[in-house]
Amino acid sequence: MPLAPRLIGIVVLGVVFIALTIAITAGAFQGLDLEVARAMHDAWRPSLHGAFQAIAELGGLELTTVLMIGLTYYLWRSGFGSDALVFVVFIAAQAFELFYKLNLQHPQPPRSLAQNDGPSITESFTSTAGVGNSFPSGHVLRAVIVYGLTAFVILRLSRSPRVRLAALIGAIAVIVIVAFDRLYLDVHWESDVVGGLILGAIALLAGTVWLDRPRRAGT
Repeated sequence: MPLAPRLIGIVVLGVVFIALTIAITAGAFQGLDLEVARAMHDAWRPSLHGAFQAIAELGGLELTTVLMIGLTYYLWRSGFGSDALVFVVFIAAQAFELFYKLNLQHPQPPRSLAQNDGPSITESFTSTAGVGNSFPSGHVLRAVIVYGLTAFVILRLSRSPRVRLAALIGAIAVIVIVAFDRLYLDVHWESDVVGGLILGAIALLAGTVWLDRPRRAGT
């Protein structure tokens, strides 16, 4: 796929993300957020809670960081050199997430709706730092970047159509289930999940642009 459509996609998604941010600040999503949260609260079942806490770990900072380090190490050791710098998009996206959660007034769902999330170091950090805002969803953001980039690398390097198809389907499935998990446990508003998907897609596209960048002859 040519780079130009991806670069245009980054710009378009960036504009959409800014528009979403403005809409959230104006309170445009309050009604829908609350409606979705209440529906998920009513759908919650104690018997499924442990499974959804485990699903949450797929987008947790710990696992996604390990997977990103693993992908970076693989690219470096396999002779792809500067391709390994793709990890920068992961760090940059995390920085954007933290910036928004520190500066955008968008409190997370109340305890009357939210269930106990999967254990993560981010929970301790946010509570200690007094970060009570929830836009965008970090779990969704990280899932899009890490599983998306992993699938992209497999699609580029594997000669097996079955492996490539499995990588693509697997990445999409993980992203979808992590996004649903955030809503099911009521730890994020629907607008947070949408924000995580958009910001994650921007970072993912940026990462693929770097991996597919024009090369000098012999490199």
